[in-house]
Amino acid sequence: MPIKIQLFIVFLLAPFFGSLLYFTQHNPYSSFDSTSLLEGYTEIQEQNETLKQNLFEKGELLTEAISVSHVSNELLTYVQNNANEELVEYLMQQEKLNLIVEASVTYQQKSADLSESLLTTMLGEPIDQTFGENSIVKIYSLQEAGYRGFMAKIRLHNPKAIRMVLASDEVASFGETTSQAAARTGAILAINAGGFTNKNGKLQPIGITVIDGQIVTYSKNRFSFIGFNKNGNLVGGNITSRKQIKELEVLQGASFLPTLLKEGKKQPIPKEWAKARHPRTIIGHFHNGDLFFMVVDGRRTGWSTGVTLEEAQEKLLEFNIRDAYNLDGGGSSTFYYNGKVLNKPSEGRERRVTTNIVVIP
Repeated sequence: MPIKIQLFIVFLLAPFFGSLLYFTQHNPYSSFDSTSLLEGYTEIQEQNETLKQNLFEKGELLTEAISVSHVSNELLTYVQNNANEELVEYLMQQEKLNLIVEASVTYQQKSADLSESLLTTMLGEPIDQTFGENSIVKIYSLQEAGYRGFMAKIRLHNPKAIRMVLASDEVASFGETTSQAAARTGAILAINAGGFTNKNGKLQPIGITVIDGQIVTYSKNRFSFIGFNKNGNLVGGNITSRKQIKELEVLQGASFLPTLLKEGKKQPIPKEWAKARHPRTIIGHFHNGDLFFMVVDGRRTGWSTGVTLEEAQEKLLEFNIRDAYNLDGGGSSTFYYNGKVLNKPSEGRERRVTTNIVVIP
């Protein structure tokens, strides 16, 4: 038995033994029943044994609790050490990611600076620019030999700043001019978009059309799809299924042809389109993701005869464009900026079309 428990019992019984010794030596009650006294003593001894046993059991529980506590502390220390190791590893990985992000941002900025420097060298300073909450738009004048037009470089701060607008918000309609679409959406910049056909006196988009994530027209054909995903990035090319549109996370889109550049490489021009000089509307993006709009006037003697798609490909590569698509051209080609149409549509006025691409400032 532990010495502390023994001492505790001695101190506990000391008063009783003192009283017993006193009564043994100086008992004033000769008639007192000693048998009753012994029985009381026996009962107290039994209680003491019970008390000792309880103390012993509690001692064991205490020892066990201390042992468990020791193990728990070791376990907590192990978990904490491992958690610290994982935290250190996480922080290191996070730092690596931060460095990658910083490098990417730096690369994009340098790429943007290079593109703007290149454009300034080739075209001069922007003739106008808008620094909006949702986008930055810079406008350049094209006065190349044989053709004239306008170009825009767009940097989006908000993916929702770029939209495909359906005329009258209906698939079949009497159409809408580019300036009308811009005015009703509060756009700073707008160009005409996909091709269309006339059915029963109403205009309808051809190919695939996506408005705010909804596929409003869909048909398998040879047209190129031109769209924007949820991040505002330009996507497109040959689309063969609705599933593919979903996988690309397309929010806005329309159709025409052909694809001009893919990853900085020229794409084949269909024979029926080869060497043909017309007004053009072209969309693309630079290597850093900034968007590119270009409208070339044509069919106007003394002003601009238009441009062939082969010539357009060469010019796009000079502008450092990565991917580019031909949109509906001819009399549809319209370049709207800040409240007015800058180019000279070939028919002398704007044509009503079914889809326009607008940029919100």
